[in-house]
Amino acid sequence: MKGLADYHVHPGFSIDAEPASIRDYCLAAVAGGLAEICFTPHFEVDPVRRARDWLIRLPDGLFPMDNPAWLDVYFREIEAARAEFGPLAVRAGLEVGFERGTEETVSRVTDAYPFDLVLGSVHCLDHVAISSARECASYFQNHSPAVMSRSYFAVLSDAVKSGLFDVMAHLDLYRRYGGRFYGAAVDTVHRGLVEPVLADMAGAGMGLEINTSGLARGDALFHPSDEMVCLARAAGVKVYTLGSDAHRVADLGAGLERAAGLLSRLGLLPAAFAGRRH
Repeated sequence: MKGLADYHVHPGFSIDAEPASIRDYCLAAVAGGLAEICFTPHFEVDPVRRARDWLIRLPDGLFPMDNPAWLDVYFREIEAARAEFGPLAVRAGLEVGFERGTEETVSRVTDAYPFDLVLGSVHCLDHVAISSARECASYFQNHSPAVMSRSYFAVLSDAVKSGLFDVMAHLDLYRRYGGRFYGAAVDTVHRGLVEPVLADMAGAGMGLEINTSGLARGDALFHPSDEMVCLARAAGVKVYTLGSDAHRVADLGAGLERAAGLLSRLGLLPAAFAGRRH
């Protein structure tokens, strides 16, 4: 990991992550030789899933995500880590689960706090978390690959066009569990659908994340697949970040060297962000 940056890390604020602190992750980052670490706690905004998703873990228990007071705690911990860890660049990010009609909710938060990076993600279709091993079957079993992919890329397109995000994360997230239901078809459903999305990203100067979390699940490919990364380069996307999507300290930085190698072979370099600029 020496000299690399992990731009997708979930500290204990995220309820699906282990209860590890920002300091715990920074200690591991220094030990592993990372140059930068960007924390990206989840920010979910689907009102249908309020009781399930709108929670943040704080030291004294769970806290409602729609009360931005938790962000004051988050930024205090970020500042403490910056003071303690010196040469390690500690970035304050956020991963937003995009849902149509919630753009104002997202912008109120991202405009009010000094984030370095805001990741955009599509985690849910029809209010079902396709990113969840427990939930995804209720969506995938009831939708064909063609229907799923049209729906997914339509939502992704709206997320890109919203202008809310600096980088789009794990662009083909449906592959995480979709292969269990669709087989090999899951690897090709993007064709003809992702290209206009990538063109819009390029036009907006938006970045694409190379997410390595699939490696820990036995997937030989990143999110997005190598094919999609090549399509992004051909579309003119110039900004790329690397992220382990770590939800445990043990996963910090996993696969980043291999992801950096992929970019290098394509003549690309990973970007760094500060104050939402790269």
